[in-house]
Amino acid sequence: MDPQPNPRTSGTGNGLFRTAMALFIVGFLAIVAIFAVHIFSDTPPGLALYLVALTCPIGFLLAIVYTLRSGRRVR
Repeated sequence: MDPQPNPRTSGTGNGLFRTAMALFIVGFLAIVAIFAVHIFSDTPPGLALYLVALTCPIGFLLAIVYTLRSGRRVR
């Protein structure tokens, strides 16, 4: 009576979720760093920090894709 593993979520789905979470966390930390630079320094944050902050919404969108893919029923 063991449930059969879902092939869609067992292999690449886990990798997609981990990638989404990693990108979201890196982007969130970059956003926090941008605010920290504004608070503790007179110089504006560099362009690289703003570009790294763009990984936050990319990770969020990948998490939505993962959720939609893993929520579908297997026929």
